[in-house]
Amino acid sequence: MKKRNNQPLPLSVEQSKLLGSTLRVKILGVLLDTPKTTKQVAVQIGETPGNVHYHMQKLHQGKLIDLVEEKRAGGVIEKYYIARAKSFESEDGVYPELNPNYKSASRRSMNIALQLKEEDKEQLFEEVHELMEKWIVKTTAADYINEEEFVMDFTLVSRKEKTEEEK
Repeated sequence: MKKRNNQPLPLSVEQSKLLGSTLRVKILGVLLDTPKTTKQVAVQIGETPGNVHYHMQKLHQGKLIDLVEEKRAGGVIEKYYIARAKSFESEDGVYPELNPNYKSASRRSMNIALQLKEEDKEQLFEEVHELMEKWIVKTTAADYINEEEFVMDFTLVSRKEKTEEEK
C-alpha cells in the first residue's frame, strides 16, 4: 500500500476549486485514515453511491485521493481510496468566503498575538490541525447532511518582515 506523507499537500488552483464542495470535503474526511470504497463512503455520510462515486472520481482525477487497492468480490472489482494528505494548503485560498469583504450571514473571528519558540509554533499548528481534523470527522456523519456550511482558516503569521535575501 502507498505510504502517505503527513505534511500538508500544496494545492493548485484547480485542486482548491475541487475543495469548494462541502460534499467533497466530507468525502476527504471519511478517507483521512482508512481506505474505503465508494459504497462505504456513501453509507457513512448518508449520500447516494452514484453521487459519491462522481465526486470521488473528481477527487481522484484532481490527485486529492489515491486508489490504493482493488479487490475482486464476486464479479465486481471493489476500489479502495484514501486521502493523499490529512491537510492541504493553498497560497490562493480555497474559500472566497474568508475574504473580510464577503457579505456572510454569520462571521466569527479570533485574533491574538503570541511570542513563540520554534517548537511552540510547531506544537500550536499541530494542535489546531488536530482540532480541525476532529471536526471534519465529526461533521462527516450522516446527521449533518442539511446543516449550514461554514469555512475556517488558521494562519500563523510572523510579525518579522522578510529580509531582502528572503524576498
